[in-house]
Amino acid sequence: MDNVIPVKQRRTRRKTNYKNAEQKNTSGLLPRTGKQKLFIDALKENSQVFVLGPAGTGKTYVTATFAADLYITKKIDKIVITRPHVAVGKDLGYLPGSLEEKTYPWALPVLDVLEKHLGKGSVDTGVKNGNIEMAPLALMRGRSFDNSFIIVDETQNITTHELKMLLTRVGENSTIVLNGDVQQSDLKEADGLSKVIHLAKKYMLPVPIIEFGVDDIVRSDICAEWVKVFMKENL
Repeated sequence: MDNVIPVKQRRTRRKTNYKNAEQKNTSGLLPRTGKQKLFIDALKENSQVFVLGPAGTGKTYVTATFAADLYITKKIDKIVITRPHVAVGKDLGYLPGSLEEKTYPWALPVLDVLEKHLGKGSVDTGVKNGNIEMAPLALMRGRSFDNSFIIVDETQNITTHELKMLLTRVGENSTIVLNGDVQQSDLKEADGLSKVIHLAKKYMLPVPIIEFGVDDIVRSDICAEWVKVFMKENL
């Protein structure tokens, strides 16, 4: 699988108008590896980006930080976080609490990064007023997102049918980033991520595909060692 499809799809982002927005400066997004730089460059130039690879490579961190920068500078109205419930281990309907309480735990990896750059108060306010939304994949059908940044985690656990629905939800001046690891699918059927990537290449779609490897892990040395072991054992 190629590391990136070098296609640039330029577009203009529409400015938004927030009132009483918490003006906390973000720290800026600096790449720690060459692949992270490729990823950041792809985010700047494209409305859809696929990013693949093992844990600890910065896929979620880079994505959420980039979204936070756009949000605090009022270049987008909304951040949407979604993922398939299969990765949670239980159907959302069987979990206690409101929809927000059910979805909050699996959104924590993204919310933690947003809080680091926006401040907890800004994130809490965004969640309350709907500008930062945790949207279960099952409830995305029929919706359209304009001037939004959509973060899709655990994409390897999404079926082809679900991805077809998801990729057609993106409206004007919006970005969708699909994070996943094709080696870690929990689906009993063929995962949609591999199929969609194949289609993107087959029809030469203007959608970059960035692939991180074990050598790109930045979380810790022991994390990299565990990933290598699991890969060798096909776990």
